[in-house]
Amino acid sequence: MEESPVKEPFLFALHRDHAEALRALGRKIQVRAGTAVFNEGDVSGRVAVILSGRVKVSSFTEDGREVVLAVRGAGDLLGELSAVDGEPHGSTATAMERVDLLIVPSSLFRRFLVDHPAAAILLLEMVSRRLRDADRKRVEFGSLDTVGRLARRLVEMTGSYGRASGSPDARPIRIDLPMSQQELAGWIGASREAVSKALHTLRARGWIETGRLQITVLDLDALKRRAT
Repeated sequence: MEESPVKEPFLFALHRDHAEALRALGRKIQVRAGTAVFNEGDVSGRVAVILSGRVKVSSFTEDGREVVLAVRGAGDLLGELSAVDGEPHGSTATAMERVDLLIVPSSLFRRFLVDHPAAAILLLEMVSRRLRDADRKRVEFGSLDTVGRLARRLVEMTGSYGRASGSPDARPIRIDLPMSQQELAGWIGASREAVSKALHTLRARGWIETGRLQITVLDLDALKRRAT
């Protein structure tokens, strides 16, 4: 399985002076877990920069089923596409825990990009990575079964949210991202029942352990093999 190199989030990738200029344009707010930062279909007229905490980005089908698109963390942008093209938000962003945000009006964010071309290039690179990731997931949905898609997502989650004691190769690795089976299902394009069976399969093979909103990876190499 090809793994993309980890890139710094937008805010942290900015030149220090540019980051300070962006911070000066906004106001800081704090939201509680479960709070919607943006709602799909709304025109908010603002961009949010995550300063701390994690936010789930999702869309909803006509029958109300949630499709999880991504999890964003500190330094990431939310609502940047709507700020650039003026269209309604294409997804809902929901705080997964207490989140600190920098809220910047869309008009000021656009002006910031005009005044700081290097920041505009960074934004373009970020959007490009997200589009590539979306394309990769579409291929994944068509080429892997539910167990394979779940294994691939768990491998990605260990890279971004894994917590292991000792050396980087230490086992076990606890995934520090509380997600329900329903949310995992929405993230890999499967039903909750199918995810429950897939988790059971991985537990039975001794590759993972699970608890309430918690997954611990016991054999990362085995998951990587199953994810290809």
